[in-house]
Amino acid sequence: MDQPKDRKKKATATAGRVLEDGTIIELVYDPGTHTTRLCTLQEGTFSMGDALAVPTGEHVVPISADNALIRHRVVHLPRQPEIYGSEGELVAGIQGYIHRYVDLDPTFEAIAAHYVLLSWVYDAFNELPYLRLRGDYGTGKTRALLIIGTLLYRPFFASGASTVSPIFHTLEQFRGTLVLDEADFRFSDEKSDLVKILNNGTVRGMPVLRTMLNSQREFTPAAFHVFGPKLIASRTTYDDVALESRFITEIMGLRPMRADVPINLPDAALDEAQVLRDKLLMYRFLNRGRVCIDPDVIASGLEPRLNQVLAPLLSVIDDLCLREAILDRARKEQRSARTNRGLSIEAHIIEAILACMAARPALSLPLKSIVSTVNARHGREYDRRLTSRYVGSILRSKLCVFAYKSHGVFVIPPQELQKVAVLAKRYGIAASDDDELA
Repeated sequence: MDQPKDRKKKATATAGRVLEDGTIIELVYDPGTHTTRLCTLQEGTFSMGDALAVPTGEHVVPISADNALIRHRVVHLPRQPEIYGSEGELVAGIQGYIHRYVDLDPTFEAIAAHYVLLSWVYDAFNELPYLRLRGDYGTGKTRALLIIGTLLYRPFFASGASTVSPIFHTLEQFRGTLVLDEADFRFSDEKSDLVKILNNGTVRGMPVLRTMLNSQREFTPAAFHVFGPKLIASRTTYDDVALESRFITEIMGLRPMRADVPINLPDAALDEAQVLRDKLLMYRFLNRGRVCIDPDVIASGLEPRLNQVLAPLLSVIDDLCLREAILDRARKEQRSARTNRGLSIEAHIIEAILACMAARPALSLPLKSIVSTVNARHGREYDRRLTSRYVGSILRSKLCVFAYKSHGVFVIPPQELQKVAVLAKRYGIAASDDDELA
């Protein structure tokens, strides 16, 4: 590794980076000697050093081993790259480690093993899914979070009770995986900021902007990098449907725990995780530059969001049976989401519009007729009869269908009604043959 010649230049502490020529720099930590170094692969040879001169003119050095997050093992790092054999052998080792200490559905266990692989090359993709463990207390969520989390790329462990400032700064500094326990935070003042991290962190190029106090005590905007893999444990689902669509979820506690899963985690588990992280570091060096979206994994019949979220994970999976099992889970989730949408007030309004359109083809629809149809069909499901004002607001704000005043009454013109067919498909609604104006 090239050593910087000008020691007077200010060095930049880094957890690693990928240079424009494809060279990968990675932070490693040896717990035996309590030292951090930078590891890189140049011309087929690995080298480690305390500093590195990069083409930009910077001198980069490793984040200090005395950093509190490293010292207290909040962030877990590899020690050095180790040979792992074939990719299949590496996946088998990861899955075997997870299986020894956690009781998961076999398909999700395989998904988790490949998600570990994805996390080590995540920055080769522009979108990512999240992994979630959901269930009540005592169902093994935290154990699964600990076991899977220690294998992920630069994992940073936090809880929903944490304040958001250190989470923002750690994600910005280490650019690794957020492992978040008790991520319900329903009554937390930090809820909105944590949701921003989860909402923005699935797509590259969507940093979270916050106002910071600089050295001159001036408030200036700062952009925090939050893109990256995330492993979440929660008891319930989120109200935000868009956020829910980003998760691949395992529901814990639906069957008796396997008898061979240890109740208490042995110390050897952390040593096993260290060995696997070292092999995964080698996997990153060998695969970061070649992985990309496999166009063959895009599935017909899935909504664009699901294809977008699943494509990176499916692209690191060679097992065709596992790919199909994941797509089957996605199809079931899509059907469930459409069923839930079909029970919403938005779906009831769309149904009413379809019924009115069947009775008045190619004509503007009076808003009052739509309201009457909704009340006739679903009025008993609401505390009070719906009004034109309320239905009009739902049409505008949630369905983006606009009513206009014509001859003293509000109507939906034919050009706006053209949107309804797309909305009906999204909400899983089809017009009935016997639909008629109520």
